[in-house]
Formats: sequence, C-alpha cells, structure tokens
Amino acid sequence: MKFPTKKFLVSLFLIAVILTSFGSGVFVGKSQVKCKSCPPEDLDFSLFWESYHALQEKFVDKSKLDYQRIIDGAISGMVKSLGDPYTVFFTPEESKRFQEDVSGVFEGVGMEIGQRKGRLTIIAPLEGTPAQKAGFRSGDVILKIGDKPTDDLTVDEAVSLIRGPKGTEVVLTVLRDEWETPKEIKVTRDVITVPTLKVEIKEDDIAYVKLYHFDAIAANEFERAMREILNGSTKKIILDLRDNPGGYLDVAQDIASWFLERGQIITIEDFGGAKENEEYKSNMNGPFRNYPIVILINQGSASASEILAGALRDNRGVKLIGEKSFGKGSVQELNDLTGGSSLKITIANWLTPKGNLISDVGLEPDIKVEMTEKDYEEGRDPQLDKAIEIIKGL
Repeated sequence: MKFPTKKFLVSLFLIAVILTSFGSGVFVGKSQVKCKSCPPEDLDFSLFWESYHALQEKFVDKSKLDYQRIIDGAISGMVKSLGDPYTVFFTPEESKRFQEDVSGVFEGVGMEIGQRKGRLTIIAPLEGTPAQKAGFRSGDVILKIGDKPTDDLTVDEAVSLIRGPKGTEVVLTVLRDEWETPKEIKVTRDVITVPTLKVEIKEDDIAYVKLYHFDAIAANEFERAMREILNGSTKKIILDLRDNPGGYLDVAQDIASWFLERGQIITIEDFGGAKENEEYKSNMNGPFRNYPIVILINQGSASASEILAGALRDNRGVKLIGEKSFGKGSVQELNDLTGGSSLKITIANWLTPKGNLISDVGLEPDIKVEMTEKDYEEGRDPQLDKAIEIIKGL
C-alpha cells in the first residue's frame, strides 16, 4: 500500500488515526513566480529562536528540556493553528501506530471519533466491540477521558488517551441529546478486529447488505456478496451504511459502480481553486443499475459512506432513510517526514455529483426516521422497518 499517494475519506480514528499527506510549495525564482502559498517576504523566525534559546538558558529544570519534543511541539502548534481537525502532525510513535491501525486490527475500545462543531464526538462504535457493548452511540459527545477534559484536545490526542492494552479500562464522560446530564461509561479495552460486511435475505426477495467499513478488502468482499445475490432470487436491495465511518476512495468508487452506468459521476474532488476539479466516475455498467434500492444512513455514516449515498441519490434518485449523516467530506493524504514522523493535511473537499458539499453539511435523509432510547433498549429497528416497507413498494 503506497500511503503517500493513497486517498482516504475516513474521519477514521479506529481509536487510532487517519492518514493524509502534505504538499509543499517550492520557490522557483522570487522575481518570476508569484507563489500564493509561499510565506510573506518579511516573515521573521527570530521570535521562535529567541524563545527557544531563552528556554535553553533559563528554564529551571534542564532535565525536562527534550529538544526533539520542543521541535515536534512547535510543528504541532503550527498545524493546529489552521483549525482543521483532520490536518495533523504525527510523531514517529504516532506514525507507527497508524501503520498498525490501517491493518484493521489493534487494541482499544473500537469506536471512531471526530470533531463536530468543535466538540469531540463519537462517529460510530464498531460492530461487536467493547465500545458498542458498553452502550456508546453515534453522536455521543465525549466531555472527559478519565479526569481530562476534551475541550482543548485534538482528535489524535484523544485517541492516544483512549487507546491502550487489552484488559485495561478507560472511563469516558459522555453527553447524549436525550440526556439532561452527562454520564460516565467505563469500558475495558480489547483486541479490535474491524468487520467488513454481512448479507441477509429479508421478505424472500430483498437482499439486506450491511457495509461496516470501506477497508482494503471491502471491494472484494462486496463483489463476492453481489455475485451471490445475482445468482439468487432476490430482486431488491437495502444498503445499510449506518455507523459506517468511511475508508478508501477507490473502494467507494468500485462499490458505487455496481449500481451505476459506466461513466456516471460518483464524486467530485474540489481543490478550492488551487487546480481544476477532478471527477471520479463509475468504471462499469453495474449489474444492479436497474435494481430497486434504498439506503440507510445515520449520524455515524461518514466520508465514503456519504459519497456512495450521495452518488446513488444524485444519479438514480435512490431514497436515503434514517438520520442526517456526519458530514465528513474532505480528502487527506499522508506524507512521510524525516525521522519517521509524518504529516497529514486536508487537500480537498468531496462534492456529490450535483456539486453539493458534504463537509460540515452531511446528507439529509429523504425519509427521516429516528431511533429512540427505547428502540435501542428493546432491540427495535424502525429505520430498517421503514426501509423494508418502502422497498416493497418499488
């Protein structure tokens, strides 16, 4: 997997990290080229060095002067000043942890987190994980990790605090829309294996496809499942993207292509005027392009899920059922830096085929169906019930 050129959609922190990459401007003759991203000519770094030397000379406890950590902190501060929760500097330790996480197996609690309106929010608890079993839900706001408030934490800092070895515990203070006051939830960490998909037959002729994540094997798993459906008697499809936080762009493109005609736009990469927009299109005449289909979404549907749902709605008028999606539609790339560090940077936003922005907006369902506390407690699923009702009439 070649990370520097691989594009990711995830808000994706499998109590881990997401990737992204850094592109740098190059000076090519100051008098001939006007560089929009180059620093001002009068930019003065003397304040940085003045502060650095003052610490070096005067700080009372010289044993705490870890110079590499000072430099790492300065870079992190520079990146944080952009105010983008998905643009982050990773130390060598954090970069190594990402390499472990991208395999889909790690130790933690099994939830994905991100920033929503400046608050640390659970995007989705993963299927069958300690986080799901402990009762965490999409949309829960994390106020404290142990005794540490999350107000000033980046997502990556929060990830570092929540993750830990199998068998250890962490207490999260969370607030849910339905609650009047926050609650503490204790969860025991474990080895987390991220699931990909499952298929069930509903009402004899409806294929229910639950896609958990757009990981490296999802396209092959999806193809295997779709071929079984083609060889069976099912004629309609419910695609469940609830609590699916995203993954690889090319996987989303491959899966969308099963339901579209060749050449139809799946998503548009908008670079904010830095260069021309790029269109990603269906790569085949999808075998299911004429099948009736509905899609389930909720607050945990993010990134690649939103791209897939938006593509099928814009191109085919497919109905989205459930709750408003998370709204994570930016692209990140990963750039390896000296000494094992890395930098992820948001380089573009994703648009639906009709040009609608996803980031911080999300997708509104065509048919809104909310899950209540009682629904969760009693194991009811009115969203799926509505999807079955709607697709039976198509």
